[in-house]
This record gives sequence, structure tokens and C-alpha cells, in this order.
Amino acid sequence: MPISPNINNGKNKNPFKFSLWWMYAIVFFVLGGILYFDNDTVNKEVLYSDFERYVEVDHGIRKIVVYPDKREVQGFLTDSLASVLFRGTNYASDRGVDATVTANIPSADQLTEKIDKWRESGAFTGDYKVENSGNFTHLIYGILPLVLMVVFWIYLMRRMSGGGSAGPGGGVFSVGKSKAMLFDKNNSDKVTFKDVAGLSEAKTEIEEIVEFLKNPDRYTNLGGKIPKGALLVGPPGTGKTLLAKAVAGEADVPFFSMSGSDFVEMFVGVGASRVRDLFRQAKEKAPCIVFIDEIDAVGRARSRNAGMGSNDERENTLNQLLTEMDGFGSNSGVIILAATNRADILDKALLRAGRFDRQIYVDLPDLPDRVAIFKVHLRKVKTAPDLDIDLLARQTPGFSGADIANVCNEAALIAARHNKEFVSKDDFSAAVDRIIGGLEKRSKITTDEEKRAIAIHEAGHATVSWHLRYANPLVKVTIVPRGKALGAAWYLPEERQITASDVLLDDICATLGGRAAEELFLNRVSTGAANDLERVTKQAYAMVVYYGMSDRLPNLCYYDSSGQDSIFTKPYSNERAKIIDEEVSRIINEQYERAKTILREHAEGHGRLADTLINREVIFTEDVITIFGPRKWASRTDEILKANESQTLPPPITDVEAAEVSSSVIDADADEKEQSESSKES
Repeated sequence: MPISPNINNGKNKNPFKFSLWWMYAIVFFVLGGILYFDNDTVNKEVLYSDFERYVEVDHGIRKIVVYPDKREVQGFLTDSLASVLFRGTNYASDRGVDATVTANIPSADQLTEKIDKWRESGAFTGDYKVENSGNFTHLIYGILPLVLMVVFWIYLMRRMSGGGSAGPGGGVFSVGKSKAMLFDKNNSDKVTFKDVAGLSEAKTEIEEIVEFLKNPDRYTNLGGKIPKGALLVGPPGTGKTLLAKAVAGEADVPFFSMSGSDFVEMFVGVGASRVRDLFRQAKEKAPCIVFIDEIDAVGRARSRNAGMGSNDERENTLNQLLTEMDGFGSNSGVIILAATNRADILDKALLRAGRFDRQIYVDLPDLPDRVAIFKVHLRKVKTAPDLDIDLLARQTPGFSGADIANVCNEAALIAARHNKEFVSKDDFSAAVDRIIGGLEKRSKITTDEEKRAIAIHEAGHATVSWHLRYANPLVKVTIVPRGKALGAAWYLPEERQITASDVLLDDICATLGGRAAEELFLNRVSTGAANDLERVTKQAYAMVVYYGMSDRLPNLCYYDSSGQDSIFTKPYSNERAKIIDEEVSRIINEQYERAKTILREHAEGHGRLADTLINREVIFTEDVITIFGPRKWASRTDEILKANESQTLPPPITDVEAAEVSSSVIDADADEKEQSESSKES
């Protein structure tokens, strides 16, 4: 078993660490000890005349101690006199506690003469001594309270100012301090570029920035200047933050990291103050890198109307950030990295040259990148010897790096659940199904009528998609409830850079196949197609409004990619809106009738497919081929499917032609409760 580099082999260089609480504990025990050992007397202050009466008349003093420096005398009482003077208190002679009285004296010499007379007359026969009162006990009693007050005040001020154990930015007076975490090259939890799979183009851009910090003369000798900032843009989970951590691990310079939300506070002026403090620290440690994660929290575009819900504090913070990044002040040696998945809402002043000179797009990984990502995440997973990583990459198109990491972890959990020694291909397939479709719910109670309706619906999708040229061919169909869906279908999509109108129309037609099958073979429709209708409506609307694929509204696009469009206005008239609605309805109706036509032509095959689903609950591509025969339109997708079955991969293909196995569910039915109620009503 490999030994972790963080283990110190039982040798701790600093076993004891000083803490301010040790001082408090020592003071507490010293004070408690003094009070304990000094608590063997009870005392009462009296007049000097009363003290003389106690000696001469009552004969109740057995010991006298004179303190000349304080001009004070202390007399130790006998039990009889003590019981009288301390009557009504908790004093008891059998406890071993001395009862004393103290009195102020005119002078020590006069008292000494007086004591000699008392001895001669027999009024006092006890011990007598003279001592100074400046002992350690009195010193503690006089100074200790003041010392404790000073120590407590210093501790309180340090806590309020964020010092000591409060941490940076943790106190009231440090609310305007930056909360950035500082990483250096000696950090134990280091991530390097070797830990970041894929993202070859993005890493090239980032490595150039790191190389400039390591060897600036290589660039400055030619008159070049390194970009002041780089913005990492991409969907969630693609590795933007991980790439920034790799920069921190590779660069031999200080690395400040913080989130955009750390600048925003409820107090006025705090955000701007933290921006100033961050850049002040960065300038002191230049050359260095400053990373701001989720910068859209503070860099959102400023409102045109100051009175319509704008956040003045956030805008002030953004203004200060713009000034620090490229103002009159010099920030030489300070490079800004930022990450966001919503670049369209960022302020344009933030994106201009001189602030974020480069925008590095971190896209979803393609096939080679997914292979590399799987290899990284499978380092610590005990996989079967015959596991094909290329096959896993082909089964997960559209997955981000975070999704792939989740697949590897889920597959390991599934294998452990079945007491396996290795994680096999079946475990990974089950993990992909679990992540996308949800958990299987075989215990879900469904009636025979509901089960038949679900089978006819799913068989309709499979039948229509199998007989359309550009529709994605079937991989697997199940009527076992999974997640919120009562049935699900997995298809084999092709990754395309551009999509033609015929592809979109075939996709709409295949999606409507389930609803068309219900109408044709059950003579009714149900709520099970709610998700299908939502998808086709959005897709048809996009074809008309965004892509200009309408016969009546060709070559028009009403989409504002800048994100500056207002929610209170629309870029077309009411007459144009009516035409858009008519075109969307026409596209959906035409494809719906087209789906019904295909189902009428292949009604017998559809019925056999539905019966197979009812009996077996799951069907695969082989079952569809047995019923309908091979597809008329061969594609690279079919080659990959055959290669998956034979465990041999086809020759390499280009990214545009790449067709990969997908576990994306394009038919997630409506909530099972609505489906059940509809079936019961029917």
C-alpha cells in the first residue's frame, strides 16, 4: 500500500504549540491556589479601643501580629470570643479556621510598650511578632485584578479586529479586509496540470501566463506584454476552478484565491474596501496571481436605471474592481484570473482589453478529452482488466468533467454494493443510468392498464425514431419507473457542430411518437407526454424565433446574445407574435401527423415491440432489429454500436463525424402521480 506523502512517519517537529489559553489557565490556577491556601482565616475590622478591650477585659486575644508599614495590628481570637463576634456566620472553630480582628494603631512603638504592659499584668500571654505586609499575597491581591483586566481587554480587541484565532477577516474591525486565501509553492494540497485532463487549448493559454511569471525576460526582450487578466468561461463542471488550482500548483509565485460573493456584504463600502485590500496585498507580493471564482456575483452589468432594483453596493464594488484592474495606479506583476459560466451578463467595461484581455472558453470535453478525464479519475479505482476506457468515453457524450468523476464514483459504489472485487463495464453502465435517469423504483405500484399505456408510449418513440433518417437510433428502452419518469429511452446521438432543419424536424417527430401512439392505439391521450410536449414546443419556437427556419419568417433572429434585452419589451409586434404562434403550431402539427403516419405503416411491429416491453420491461437494439430489421440509413453511430457489441472499436473519426453512445434520456415522462390519475379516470 503506497504511503501518503503527508504522513510524517510518527515524527512531529512541533508537538507542542503555544496558545493564549495556556496563559489564562495558569492565571486561573494560581489565583485559585492563592484563594484556597489563604482562605484559612476570617477577619473583622474593629476600632483600636475595641481591640484594647478584647485584650485587657475579655482576654480573648491569643496572638498579635503588628504591621508597622501599614500601622495596623492583627489579633487572633480565642474560640470563646470568636463565637461571640462571628455569631450568625458560617464560622465554626472545628474547621481549623482562625478568627482575627484588625485595627489601625497610632504607632508601632506605642503598641509595643502597650503589649509589654499587657504581658506584665497577665492580660496577654500569647505570641507577638512584627512583620511587613509587602508579601506576595498582598501583591497578588493588589495587582492581579488590574493585570486580568488588561489581558482581557487585549484579547477582546484582538478578537474584534480579527487577530489571533479569529482568522483573517473574522472580526468586527476587519470587516473591510480581504478574505482571499494565499497559496504558495509549499502548499501540501497541490494540484498541477497533470491532474487536469483534456482542456488542451485552455491549458496552453494558461501555461503561457505561468511561463511569463517564471521567465518574464523571454517575452519582455521582444517588447511583449503579458495579458493583465484572463477570463475562464464555460458550462458548470468543465474544470474552470480546477484549472485555476493547477495554476496555483504550477506557478512559483503567490496565488490569491477568493469568490466573487466574498466582496458583497450588507455593510456599505465593505466590498470596495475588500477590493482595495486584496490588490494592496497582491502588489506587496508581486509578481503574483489573483483568482476570483464566480465573478458574475460582483461583475454583473450595471443597471441603466438607478432606481429600478439596482444594487448600489454591488456597483460600487464593481467600480472599485475596474479601477484597480486598469486605473491610474500601477499593477505590474499582478495577473487576474476569473471564472464564470455566465459571461453574457458581465459588464462590458470588465471585458475590455486592458482588464480581461483574454477570454478562454472551457467547453464540454470531446471524445479524446473524455478518455483522458476517465484515466485521471480511474487512477484510484480498482477496475476490471478488460475494462475499455475508450468505450466508456463513447458512452458519455455531453458529460462534463464533474459528471465523469461522479460516474466513476457511482460505479465503484455499485460494485461494492454487490461485493465485487473489481469495477466492471456493467457497473459503469448502471452508474450512467443511475445518474441520468435516476434510481430505479421497481416497487412502484402500477396497474396493468398503466403498464400497457407506458409500454405503448415508449414503443411509439422507438418505432418512429427507428424509421427516421436523422433521428437518433435506439439503444435501450425500459418501462421500469426511474426517478420521476415512469419510462425512459436511451438513444445513440451524433455529436454535431451544426444542425440542419431536417435534423430538428426529425427530432420533434420522434419526440411526439409517444403521444401519437397513445392516440392511435389507445384512442386517448394522457399526461405522460407532458415533458415531450414541453421539449418540442421550445424546439419549434427556437426554430422560428432564433434560427430563422420558418417559411413565413425566414432569415430572422430575435435572440439577443449580448444579454441586454429588456424584459418589459419584445423585439416584434403583436401581428408578428401571432405569426410566430401560428408557425410553431404548424411545425408541431405537421410532425405529429407525420409520426402517426409512420406508426400506421408499422402498427404490427409497434404492437410486437409494446408486448415485448410488457413482458420483459426492458428491450435493446437487438430486439428492435429483430422486429423491424436493420435501419435503412447507416451512420457512424451504427458502426460504434456494433463495435461496442464486439468490444472492438472502429478506426478514429473526426470530431464532426464522431457519433457516440449516449445515455441521455430524451423521453422523461411526466410525474407518475399524474399518469396514474389519468389512467384511472380513463
